[in-house]
Amino acid sequence: MAKSSSLNVRVVEGRALPAKDVSGSSDPYCIVKVDDEVVARTATVWRSLSPFWGEEYTVHLPLDFHQLAFYVLDEDTVGHDDVIGKVSLSRDEIAADPRGIDSWINLSRVDPDAEVQGEICLAVQMLEDVLGRCLRCHVLQARDLAPRDISGTSDPFARVFWGSQSLETATIKRTRFPRWDEVLELRETPGAPSPLRVELWDWDMVGKNDFLGMVEFPPQVLQQNPPNGWFRLLPFPRADEDSGGSLGALRLKVRLLEDRVLPSPCYRPLTALLVESVLGPAEEDAASPLAVLEELASGDCRQDLATKLVKLFLGRGLAGPFLDYLTRREVARTTDPNTLFRSNSLASKSMEQFMKLVGMPYLHAVLRPVVHRVFEEKKYMELDPCKMDLSRARRISFKGAPSEEHVREASLGLLTGYLGPIVDAIVGSVGRCPPAMRLAFKELRRRVEQRFPQAEHEDVKYLAISGFLFLRFFAPAILTPKLFDLRDQHADPQTSRSLLLLAKAVQSIGNLGQQLGQGKELWMAPLHPFLLQSISRVRDFLDQLVDVDEEEEAGGPARALVPPSVIVREGYLLKRKDEPGSLATRFAFKKRYFRLSGETLSYSKGPEWQTRSSIPVSHIRAVERVDEGAFQLPHVMQVVTRDGAGALRTTYLQCKSVNELSQWLSALRKASAPNPDKLAACHPGAFRGARWTCCLRAERSATGCSRTHSAVTLGDWSDPLDPDAETQMVYRQLLLGRDQLRMKFLENSNVDTTPEADTGKGSSAVEGAGPDALARQREAAARLLEVLEDLDRAHEEFRQQEQGKAAPGPLGP
Repeated sequence: MAKSSSLNVRVVEGRALPAKDVSGSSDPYCIVKVDDEVVARTATVWRSLSPFWGEEYTVHLPLDFHQLAFYVLDEDTVGHDDVIGKVSLSRDEIAADPRGIDSWINLSRVDPDAEVQGEICLAVQMLEDVLGRCLRCHVLQARDLAPRDISGTSDPFARVFWGSQSLETATIKRTRFPRWDEVLELRETPGAPSPLRVELWDWDMVGKNDFLGMVEFPPQVLQQNPPNGWFRLLPFPRADEDSGGSLGALRLKVRLLEDRVLPSPCYRPLTALLVESVLGPAEEDAASPLAVLEELASGDCRQDLATKLVKLFLGRGLAGPFLDYLTRREVARTTDPNTLFRSNSLASKSMEQFMKLVGMPYLHAVLRPVVHRVFEEKKYMELDPCKMDLSRARRISFKGAPSEEHVREASLGLLTGYLGPIVDAIVGSVGRCPPAMRLAFKELRRRVEQRFPQAEHEDVKYLAISGFLFLRFFAPAILTPKLFDLRDQHADPQTSRSLLLLAKAVQSIGNLGQQLGQGKELWMAPLHPFLLQSISRVRDFLDQLVDVDEEEEAGGPARALVPPSVIVREGYLLKRKDEPGSLATRFAFKKRYFRLSGETLSYSKGPEWQTRSSIPVSHIRAVERVDEGAFQLPHVMQVVTRDGAGALRTTYLQCKSVNELSQWLSALRKASAPNPDKLAACHPGAFRGARWTCCLRAERSATGCSRTHSAVTLGDWSDPLDPDAETQMVYRQLLLGRDQLRMKFLENSNVDTTPEADTGKGSSAVEGAGPDALARQREAAARLLEVLEDLDRAHEEFRQQEQGKAAPGPLGP
């Protein structure tokens, strides 16, 4: 049995932010932190006090995380960025509502005394002698303290209070990982029993000392269970200061998914019901347990359910039959072919998620070269006269005064210059498309042809496939490359507009030109000749795409979403030489091109170089951030490996940005997750000048001074499949709809099984209007409820076992 914890975070937008620049505006961005770990940074929205980000992250977490924080900053070209404010959410606040948080939250001021982090290790004893009671506080060490000095370190000392007495430790200079190993003894004074409070401070030669955090233990704890171990530092208790909206507000969507995943046998009955639905005869589709589950899925949770079901069936090698089952149901209840798969039904969402899970490497191979060109060249393109900015036309090379016609002609040439390679890459990508996608499209086309065989519906079989591949896959990836991992950052406004024009053109090609010349965007007319020429090529491409043997399993092998040899991340990084000697830091790091697969982390001087060095992923024991002060460089990470002789080696790599750092950390941690003997602690500094820069210890082999964060990863398409975890999420979905399930199928004899919001569709109640169909639906609902009760009992049994074993105590080492 295992426990899983993840956060779904969406930074939507801000409003009424204060102006930080002399222009009367700001350039805001958000930093997302989980406890002390920065997990994401949004794009900067230039010159805006009401920025829209719309960025979404899934963060896999350790179960003991405490706080999620959002810092809003104003980016400055010169000097340090200005802090605008923050929103801090405790784990309890997020978990209070299973549906999560979706609201505007006022920003609060960033109080340095409240920005504490890290832990302290204490051993406390209560002694008694002829002079009375004595408290002996052994202050051993602290770790991961907040940096308070400009050097990125602190000069910490501890101050111990008991009653009216206080004592201090020595000050340890220039470290966030002090080791005191001092014993302080305080005598009890007359009066009521007093709590023990230990405060940490950063010593400053000039000005007042800076607060680093505190821990406090009440008298009964000191008497019954004296503290012994690591304890999390807390800020001074104070009431939260509400800025009253003077600093603006953030609109956030945050949901905590924390669950206990039971052993596989517990899920077999539920999995059997779902598999039975997919593999059963077509005439029973409307009354299967999966059909009952589909009826319970509302619009808000339909995408989550689709993702979990696709992963579940992918993990069992049954994604093809699952998608075919949903297609049969969708096609059977569709009366107007123009509305086929146009709604956000479970079938549409499942196919969309399937393409993202299986086809992301294919998407990257097809679109990345042209998308990179658009970002790097930054050409001004515009066809809409209402949005045309003639002052920017100077970037386009032509003689004479700029005019709308000149800009239109130049923009048309640029757009076709990008669209041509995009169309060429797509129509030439048949061999690159994953067999699983090709087989799914082949079944989709067959079902559509059976439902609409008439000659006037000849294009429907093409539109059904292109509607997914072009409208829900290629076009969205061109429009927002960052969300599809094509770029590390969002586009600036000008590049974003260029991408929008390209996405509209690709969407028109995917619609096979059916809507050209219609609607409000008549200014796209100059592109129509190019688009019409591309349509016949796209039809041929779609014919070739579905020309594939059916012998290969459409779902792929069980539990193998990403084969070990597939590259999950690649790009240039700066690598520190293994033996830099006396080289200055900036000369010790060399640019290398890295590729990460499930088997190796390899690197060379360039992507085309044949001579490559590699690190086996199976040798990785930790992947962690490195303090900026270690090399006086930002965005550095370390990959700690153990060689065949058992010796630990560290490779230092520098990334371009905090987002790139987070993504490489996440990818490396996930790739090395199955490795045994992972390190529980490592050094966030470097061994330089005969000592570690973090804890100042002189032994190179000294045990790490900071806890590792192997459980903190970002969710993306390369996440490994875990059918048990996906089945647990389906169980949770059924729990939310259990009452509706009883009322709709067991207590209400007038069963209406029409999926909500499916316009243009025939009612599925027609399919199940007969007494036999109603009886089968009630039987399926009763079987689902029985399985839910069994899982309820299993969860309760494991919960009671955990409570019997659990005992409160300090933090782990």
